[in-house]
Amino acid sequence: MVIHPTEILTSISPSSAVELNMTSALANYATEADFKMLRIKFAPLKTPLERRLQTLAAACWFVTLAFGGTLCLAAVLYLTLFTRLWWLTLLYGAFIFYDRNVCNKGGRSSDWVRRWAWWSYLRDYFPLKLVKTAELDASRNYLFCAFPHGMLSTGAFGSFATEALGFAELFPGLRPHLVTLAGHFLLPVTRELALSCGSCSSSAESMGYLLSRPGGGHATVLIVGGAAESFYCRPGSYRIILRRRKGFIKLALKHGTPLVPVVSFGETDLYDQVSNPEGSWLRWVQDQFRKVFGIAPIIPIGRGFFQYSFGFIPRRCPVFTVVGRPMEVEKIPDPSRQQVDEVHQRFTDHLLAFFEAEKHKYVKEPDKTVLEIE
Repeated sequence: MVIHPTEILTSISPSSAVELNMTSALANYATEADFKMLRIKFAPLKTPLERRLQTLAAACWFVTLAFGGTLCLAAVLYLTLFTRLWWLTLLYGAFIFYDRNVCNKGGRSSDWVRRWAWWSYLRDYFPLKLVKTAELDASRNYLFCAFPHGMLSTGAFGSFATEALGFAELFPGLRPHLVTLAGHFLLPVTRELALSCGSCSSSAESMGYLLSRPGGGHATVLIVGGAAESFYCRPGSYRIILRRRKGFIKLALKHGTPLVPVVSFGETDLYDQVSNPEGSWLRWVQDQFRKVFGIAPIIPIGRGFFQYSFGFIPRRCPVFTVVGRPMEVEKIPDPSRQQVDEVHQRFTDHLLAFFEAEKHKYVKEPDKTVLEIE
């Protein structure tokens, strides 16, 4: 039986304005009327200002993630070489050098930045929803293992790098840290935004620091598949990279940290991408770029400001980030390869069971939707 998107919401109590907005967005996503001209789907001319602001927030967010670091670096170089403000940029460069290890020591989270009103526009654009399925003890540390990466990890960012989805209310006493590549914390300006949102480096040193904090209260959020997983991002597909990812298992064993599965249903519906099958020249170029720079140069197919057919703005589709039940892990300071493999298999089974139990609530064709593990 096919479940209409609006029926999905009937099982979720509409206890907030966010959930009401989600109901409206789901209906619009399924039935929104638009007209076609030269095979381009145009947005209605009479679009409310609120929706325009939501689209602007999504566009700004894409530009920040995709080009923000490069643009800020270029601006700093220009100010240094061609203006009288060179002394200011040199001072800032010295500060970055002095502050270079903060991303490995818990970061520098700012509740003020995490609660910016701008994030609420981003949340309502899709909309985004954070769902809790089990209670978590705030006196412990946790390792959240998030899937899939998608194109921009929208669900994970909205849920754990901002307070727009109410993480602090759902998980009182826990502070989330969305970890990412250490190189991002060397880029001017954008590093300050990432740190203020609670992000830290995904290095073993950084994650070990977070997982070993006395008194607990820290949730380290790792997108296990990484940038390589974005190559598999296609609407309706849930193909993840997990088989060869075992470093996080070893860290969890060393610190006895529970593993919490997290799945963002709808993440892969936000973008399609230019065809790049394995073995193609485009895929080869993308793989080489990713190996050198740590990011995947995907050519996304989204939408534009005034039409829905192409562009870099993510599509307006609902994303449900569901946090599962923690899987306990025995503390073994120096785990063997066999012990790592055993816990890895146990977590894989735990993740698969969680996905199968939850998918019927959040995808349009659950019987045809499977979690493919690479």
